[in-house]
Amino acid sequence: MKKNIVLIGMPASGKSTAGVLLAKKTGYEYTDTDLLLQRAEKALLYEILEKKGVQGFIEAEERVNMQLNAEHCVIATGGSAVYSESAMKKFAEKGVIVYLHVSIEELSRRLAGKDIFRRGVVMRKKGETLSELYEERVPLYEKYAEVIVDCDGLNLEQTVEAIMKGVGEKS
Repeated sequence: MKKNIVLIGMPASGKSTAGVLLAKKTGYEYTDTDLLLQRAEKALLYEILEKKGVQGFIEAEERVNMQLNAEHCVIATGGSAVYSESAMKKFAEKGVIVYLHVSIEELSRRLAGKDIFRRGVVMRKKGETLSELYEERVPLYEKYAEVIVDCDGLNLEQTVEAIMKGVGEKS
């Protein structure tokens, strides 16, 4: 396998949850770039967005992602990591990028009743809907992915197995 497994995808696609289990199953380390960003900025994601605005958040996220120097690590990225071409190029050089694809219908179910703004979801346009955000990001996820795992209908174990199979084929 390549040095790192980098998980990308929409908020609630399972990057963090699957990432932890994937790390346990592969013996890799685990890193969540959202947590690294919060530590670097000494604030929660939504607080960073409130304080710095969308562009400031994206710049801070890019800085954290560019500074990450991991080996044999499962890296769960923030959903907005794909806004930084330089960070995505670095991730591609250091590992295999896996897009956890979830349909808009499934995402809507997973996020029902949750405040996505309190989660620190980066919405680049004022009043943007989840569907609009999905339409904007999916082409970016597809652009950078070496492996695409369709997570609809899969439980956590099946998702992790699909990631391992996809990564095994790409290494």
